Amino acid sequence: MLKKEKAVVVFSGGQDSTTCLFWAIERFAEVEAVTFNYGQRHSLELECAAEIAKELGVKHHVLDMSLLNQLAPNALTRDDIAIEQKEGGLPTTFVDGRNLLFLSFAAVLAKGIGAKHIVTGVCETDFSGYPDCRDVFVKSLNVTLNLSMDYNFVIDTPLMWLNKAETWALADELGAFEFVRERTLTCYNGIKADGCGECPACKLRRKGLEDYVAERGARGAER
Repeated sequence: MLKKEKAVVVFSGGQDSTTCLFWAIERFAEVEAVTFNYGQRHSLELECAAEIAKELGVKHHVLDMSLLNQLAPNALTRDDIAIEQKEGGLPTTFVDGRNLLFLSFAAVLAKGIGAKHIVTGVCETDFSGYPDCRDVFVKSLNVTLNLSMDYNFVIDTPLMWLNKAETWALADELGAFEFVRERTLTCYNGIKADGCGECPACKLRRKGLEDYVAERGARGAER
């Protein structure tokens, strides 16, 4: 049934959203990607997303969300704000309202092009305490979007209950392991592939990769 439907993937060019893009391409008849320019530190993120979408033959939309930069200054949009997390608080990389706005604008785009599925890589298993990555938030917003536009959207979250090792496993199942490892940009310091190795995003990505590679090696040794 899904093979007849159309989906929009919220796409940053990072590990998670690229895995979701491959996931969507396998499941839906037609897939388009949407990337948001909100004044993030590194324009390379936008370039990376555009390159991947072009290579995979996916129509790519880039929407101007610079207002978010004005409303919610944070470490992802300001060079003078350090990337850190104080005890009991959210990381300075948290952008208030980001997923709320991104998914809402993705829904407006989706309705306009006749897509009923919105795919996002948010995850409650390996997240930094971001409230807008929680399953309860996504389900609540899904209902709100359906009511607000009188349109039956489905927000798909294929990574919601996966840890980073399991996300690598999914990429491998989709035949995209090397592509995701070499072509994506997850690093907060704007370095593609394995990144800087020091920022929180790189450490989480590397730990998941090491865990998955070790697990895959163990399975191979048992055969």
